[in-house]
Amino acid sequence: MTHSRLLGSFLLLITSSLPAQQSLTIYSDGRVLMRSTIQARVPAGTSTHRLAFGFLEPGSIFSLDSLTTITGASYDAAVDEANTLRRAIGRRLVFETGAWKDGIAQTVEAEVLGVEPELFRMADGTMSFQRPGRPRYPSDLVLLAPTLELGVRSSAARDALRLGWFSDGASWGASYSVILGRGTARIAGQAEIQSGRLSVDNAQIQLLSGNVGRAPSAMPRAPREYRLSEMAVSAKVADAAASEEGVGEAHLYSIPGTLTLRPGTATIAALFEPATTPWERSFIVRGQLPWYGPLPQYGEEDKPPVEVQYALKRQLRTPFGDAPVPAGTWRLYDADAAGRLQLIGEARGGHAAAGQDVRLSAGSAFDLTAERVQTDYVTARENNRTIATASYRVTLSNAKDSAATVEVIESRRGEWSLVESSIPAEKLSSTETRFRVRVPAKGQATLTYRVRVVW
Repeated sequence: MTHSRLLGSFLLLITSSLPAQQSLTIYSDGRVLMRSTIQARVPAGTSTHRLAFGFLEPGSIFSLDSLTTITGASYDAAVDEANTLRRAIGRRLVFETGAWKDGIAQTVEAEVLGVEPELFRMADGTMSFQRPGRPRYPSDLVLLAPTLELGVRSSAARDALRLGWFSDGASWGASYSVILGRGTARIAGQAEIQSGRLSVDNAQIQLLSGNVGRAPSAMPRAPREYRLSEMAVSAKVADAAASEEGVGEAHLYSIPGTLTLRPGTATIAALFEPATTPWERSFIVRGQLPWYGPLPQYGEEDKPPVEVQYALKRQLRTPFGDAPVPAGTWRLYDADAAGRLQLIGEARGGHAAAGQDVRLSAGSAFDLTAERVQTDYVTARENNRTIATASYRVTLSNAKDSAATVEVIESRRGEWSLVESSIPAEKLSSTETRFRVRVPAKGQATLTYRVRVVW
């Protein structure tokens, strides 16, 4: 926006200290949709407003008032010294030379002519590429926060500006605690809001969960001025659980009341009231077949881990089953003999719609072990294709005092089939076959099978 276009318009200065009503939506990818109502006199016609909003995407700002139109904007986020000196081009600055006389710091004056490279005109008319000292900047050159100069046109006088815009100063993630009991588990879910450079007072906070597309930016984004390792130096807790609703193809969680966010802080809010649900545990040994391509010959015995998987049942028409569950980190706890809770697994889980079970791979079993070996391998060529048949033996050992069922799963894409097996197989899909092997307490069980693979 040029000065000629602003000529004759009403100029109004608004600072961040003026009262404002704020609500914001935080996306899990770091975007923040800000909505603010700022008490200010907006005359009918055109006017210009200087706003201290912090970091934002200038092209994203829009009016929340149908009677007010944004006509242009100028955004300056350069709060560092280099850009302060750039704003001083054509101005005379006072520089401290570092010398003292009679207890008074000695100074000189010089006009700033350029910054790349730095060039100064001294009082005697000579030029210098070196700073004559430490500059003292007038307050009108120094930005304490990124500043937006906004031109608006209003069809009627208003007593407030209602604006929306995007920033990227905060993010959030979900975290779940699962306490396993006899057949049922108690589950608590919470959102952790990390504020990087976002600072707001008494704002209504909403959290959006879902895959919301983001267009690539044609302009470079402002650099972040924090490191993740420096975040979460303090924590706050919201008073009550959030309420949930569907918006578009995503889910929105509204935290009751208002929260104040400060850079470097974490705020915790419950996503739902704690709930109980049935759970199941299974033990899985993944297969040896490559997903695609040639089936190689293996000469050495393999010792794959026995994966421990937990399934949290989410039946519809139950409090936990009817609630959509955002992606997040799940921590599973079990009690020891003295009743103390111990962490027994941690896993990352994706979004789960209402009625979908949550399945978590949470480490490997200690007392269940597996040994697998390829016992036979034959190949032949037919119509420019290779046909391989291979036999496998899987030995499962159980050091527990009770029997256990271990699922051995083979997965492969393309043309392949099971020729024979010592235990009946379940064909779960065109790519996946499962064997359920019962392993006695303090004993072993052996599975053998032969596959035919074509590539």
